[in-house]
Amino acid sequence: MRIVIGVDWSEPAFSAVREVCELYAPQEVILVHAVDLGIFRHPVVAQAANLQGYGEFRRAMLEAGQQLMERTSVLVPPDIPCVRKIYDVARPAAFLLDTARKVDPDLIAVGARGRGPLSELVLGSVSHRILMHGTCSTLIVKGEARPPKRVLVGVEGTEDAQRIVTWLSDHQFRTPVELVVTTVIEPPPPADPAGLLVFQSWTESATRYAEDLVKTTAAALANRHDTVSTQILNGDPAGMLAEHGHACDLLIVGSHGRTGADRFLLGSVSHSVTHRSIRSVLVVR
Repeated sequence: MRIVIGVDWSEPAFSAVREVCELYAPQEVILVHAVDLGIFRHPVVAQAANLQGYGEFRRAMLEAGQQLMERTSVLVPPDIPCVRKIYDVARPAAFLLDTARKVDPDLIAVGARGRGPLSELVLGSVSHRILMHGTCSTLIVKGEARPPKRVLVGVEGTEDAQRIVTWLSDHQFRTPVELVVTTVIEPPPPADPAGLLVFQSWTESATRYAEDLVKTTAAALANRHDTVSTQILNGDPAGMLAEHGHACDLLIVGSHGRTGADRFLLGSVSHSVTHRSIRSVLVVR
């Protein structure tokens, strides 16, 4: 397993390194840091601005990046055989995404700074951009790193559930965990009295579909994990997953909405869950 971790001098970044190493024992960890000089990352801009000491400033920032690499690398346990360190002057999100495309990791991990959805859209946080534009599974780390004991697995349909089952089968946790396979039935808009029979039939159909989905998913995971349980919730999908995820150490969700029968369940909620959850979120692609 190869994991790329975006790092900087923030505590969320250090937590991301610790969290990855609590969750997995990969064969290779690649620490990636972009030395962000703003508009002065381009020498021609510095020359146009007649910036004195630009060369020394750039070298000092790169040396600081090297010090950061050394500090974060000691957080990686010695049983991980390969730790690579990549840093350069660049924009953080773009550099992280470009590096991921080159090294083809199984997972990208970044720490979240706790901004809300509106702030992330306006300020362009790195975690939001990686979530939006990454092409592999993404781990958004929130809060202090914690060993996983109870993991909520949110499934929305058969295709999405199979993708998550495959991920969990191919990428084993470092220690045994309890998996809680969860789906959410979102109620339809209120019906007029004449439509009550249709509403009742819809509810029964959606419930049967949800029961079959979580049972099938749990059965597929049972051979690989010590404990697997199921639950069906009713309400706003992202809100319910985030709320029930408070009692867990990690949330796992799929990355895309579905059509057809799957529309009865979650829809596309991974971004909303990531914004609302106080726990780390793994988005499986």
